[in-house]
Amino acid sequence: MKAYDVIVIGAGHNGLTHAAYLAKAGKKVLVLERRHVIGGATVTEEIYPGFKYSVCSYVVSLLRPEVIRELNLPRFGLEVIPLDCTFTPLPDGDSLARWSDHAETRREIMRHSSTDAEAYEHFGKLMHQLAMAVKPLLATVPPDPTSLNPRELFKLVRLGRHFRKLGTHLLYDLMKLMTMSSADYLGEWFETEALKATMAASGIIGTFLGPRSPGTAYVLLHHYMGEIDAVFRSWGWARGGMGSVSRALARAAESHGAEIRTEAAVAQVLIKNGRAAGVVLGSGEEIQGQVVTSAVDPKRTFLKLVEPAQLDPEFVRQVSQIRMRGSFGKVNLALDALPNFTSLPGEGPHLHGAISISPSIDYLERAYDDAKYGSFSRRPYLDIVIPSTIDPSLAPPGKHVMSIFVQYAPYQLKEGSWPDRREEFGDTVVATLSEYAPNLKNIILHRQVLTPWDLEQEFGLTEGNIFHGELSVDQLFFMRPVPGTMSYG
Repeated sequence: MKAYDVIVIGAGHNGLTHAAYLAKAGKKVLVLERRHVIGGATVTEEIYPGFKYSVCSYVVSLLRPEVIRELNLPRFGLEVIPLDCTFTPLPDGDSLARWSDHAETRREIMRHSSTDAEAYEHFGKLMHQLAMAVKPLLATVPPDPTSLNPRELFKLVRLGRHFRKLGTHLLYDLMKLMTMSSADYLGEWFETEALKATMAASGIIGTFLGPRSPGTAYVLLHHYMGEIDAVFRSWGWARGGMGSVSRALARAAESHGAEIRTEAAVAQVLIKNGRAAGVVLGSGEEIQGQVVTSAVDPKRTFLKLVEPAQLDPEFVRQVSQIRMRGSFGKVNLALDALPNFTSLPGEGPHLHGAISISPSIDYLERAYDDAKYGSFSRRPYLDIVIPSTIDPSLAPPGKHVMSIFVQYAPYQLKEGSWPDRREEFGDTVVATLSEYAPNLKNIILHRQVLTPWDLEQEFGLTEGNIFHGELSVDQLFFMRPVPGTMSYG
C-alpha cells in the first residue's frame, strides 16, 4: 500500500495552499478531492456553452500576498485584475460610486455630503491602522490563554506587546470595532445612507447577522484587510475566472511533487492508537498517511469523517455547537448584452467593478428580518460583478456573464424546501435587480441558481457557510474552531 507523509482532504484553495507549502518543504503529499474538478468553491465551470461562470467565489482579495509571493503563483498562471469601483444605484435614480482613484471618490462623496467626504479621509486612515494591527494575527498560531506551558506564555506575552505598541487610542478604537455593529460604527462617521449601507454590507457578507447586529463591525474590518499589490481594501478578478486561483495553487503544489486526485471522496479517517493513520475512500480504497489534515470544515471533518468513539465526548459536543448558519445564495447569469442602469445608463466604467444593491441601512436590516424568521429576503442585498467586461475570455463576443451574491438566504426555511423554492428565489433576485436595470429580464440567456442547500450538497459547505464557521467574536482566534484546539495538534 502506497503511503504518504501527509494526506490532505479537500482540494479547495485552502487545501491546495496547505499542500503546496508541505510539498515545498519536502513532504510527500496527497490531496484528495470529492468532485471531478479541483477548487472547491473557488472554481470556474462552463455550465452554459461558451459562458464560464465563477460558480461560487467570485472575487480575489483575501488571498494573502505572501502566499502569492512564496508559491510564485504568477508563474503558474495567476493574474489578478483590480476592480475599478463599487457602484451603488439608488431607487430615486441617483447613484453613489467609490473608485480606485481616491480623488474621484472624494468628489463623488462630496456630491452627496461634504461632511462625509472629509470624514472618509480620516476613516480610511484609521481603518488602515486597524487593519495593520490585526493583519499579523492572520498568520499567527493562537496562544492558549489557559496554559502554563512556557511556550504558550511566551506567545501571550508577545501578543500583549504587539497590542501595547498600538497606543491607548488605537487600542480603544480596535475594541470598539470588535464589539460594535457595522451600522452603529459607520453611523459615528457618516450621514449619507447609501455610503453607510454599502460599507456596512462588508460587515454582513457570509454571516447570519444584520448590519445592526453587534460584531459585524469586525467582519467589515476583516474584508477591509483584503489587498492586491499591498493596497488595502482592494478587490479583483482572476483572469479566466476564480478557477484560475485554484489551478495556479495546484500547479505550484505539483511542481514540488504533490499528488492530486479528483473523484476521490474520503469516507472515513482511519484512527490507530489514538492518531490519524490514513483514510478510506468511498470506493473502499485505503491510503496510509503519517499525518491527515482536513481542508473541509470542522463539523464535516469531526462529525462525519471520524468515528465519534475515537473523540472526546466534550470535544464532539463543542464541535456540534459551532454556528455555521449559511446566509447567502448565488445566481449566475449568461447575458445577451450589458444591463442598462436607470441611474447611469449605457456602458461605462461603473460596470467594470462591483455593483451593490444596498440603498440604506434599513433596506439591509429588513432583508435580514426576513431571514431571521425563516424566509429568503424579498428585497435582498446583492453584490454583483460582470467580469466579462474586462476579461472577454469568459463569454462569446458581445455577450457577458454576471455573478450575483445574494443575501439573505437562510439554510433552514420555515416553509417548503430549497429544491422546491430554488427558482422562486432566483426570480426574486432577477426582479430586484430589474428595478434598477429594467432591461435585465430581456437579456438573460441562461440562469444558474445556487441556494445554501446546493452549496452544501455540491461543494461540501456545511449549511452553505463560506467561513467554516461564523466570524463572530466567540468563534475567532483561540476560540476557533473550539477552545483548546487553537494549536492544531
